[in-house]
Amino acid sequence: MTDPDTLPPPSTPLVEEEASKLALTLSMVKFSHSVFALPFALMGAWLAAGGMPAPNVLAWIVVAAVSARTSAMAFNRLVDRDIDAQNPRTAVREIPRGALSARYAAGLVVVSAAVFVGAAWRLNSLSGKLAPLVLLVLLGYSLVKRFSAAVHFVLGVALGLAPLGAWIAVRGDFEGDLAIPLLLFLTVWTWVAGFDLIYSCQDADFDAGKGLHSLPAKIGVGRSLIVSRLLHVATVAALLALVVRADRGPVFLGAAVLAALLLLWEQSLVRADDLSRVNVAFFTVNGWVGIALFIGLVVDMAFTGGAEAASVAVGGL
Repeated sequence: MTDPDTLPPPSTPLVEEEASKLALTLSMVKFSHSVFALPFALMGAWLAAGGMPAPNVLAWIVVAAVSARTSAMAFNRLVDRDIDAQNPRTAVREIPRGALSARYAAGLVVVSAAVFVGAAWRLNSLSGKLAPLVLLVLLGYSLVKRFSAAVHFVLGVALGLAPLGAWIAVRGDFEGDLAIPLLLFLTVWTWVAGFDLIYSCQDADFDAGKGLHSLPAKIGVGRSLIVSRLLHVATVAALLALVVRADRGPVFLGAAVLAALLLLWEQSLVRADDLSRVNVAFFTVNGWVGIALFIGLVVDMAFTGGAEAASVAVGGL
């Protein structure tokens, strides 16, 4: 006889269904793309604390960053579901193809937003008070392309709020050298707007045909790529200014140079007459930019110390 203890557990349809739903949810909100904003939120926290923040503060910052992004992405997929269904590139997304319902996405928006607001209040009262304004920007981004080609710059602002929010999460006030988080915000803003321009070039004809607003639909792919390159030049300039202002050492400077080289590579991958490598430019290269900068900052601060004392008040947490 076969020992029952050696048999695999029986298949449970409910468990399999829930696992599948979780996978679909993570795919819908592009959870893996958290690598774009999260490293910069962590950088803001490290700079604000003059080193590694208190573990509980760090944990709540991660919860806030992930839940805010999840709410924003679910809202984007919810309000764009009809548009996505008409675009051959996006028709396979979870809601248009019927894998997840609009009602489910709406529930995810509400729950994730509630978690974000709760995490913000758990950090400190100023973060809690600002949380609804942050949500307004994050959710509002998805509606901008219906009336303005500035949508790419609004997305840059939305992601740029991550390091600013992390700074306030650690400090609990607007004290200190605010030029540091503002330079980090400027770095993220121009970087995101630049790579979003590249990505949106794929839909230039579709957007123009549907009356949607984007810079590629308005001024063409070639000119949009020029704007993207200028934005990434500004990214490098802001990043180098941050190195100086935050009094960072050679390790973080090296990471900044590496990020500049990655952006140069990203721009070399796309041309107005050849967008076949957009996904490499958007997903692969940009993912490494944030990771390289965060690791560079952590190592740099570990060896050279913070620009300010690390004893930042985070009382009551």
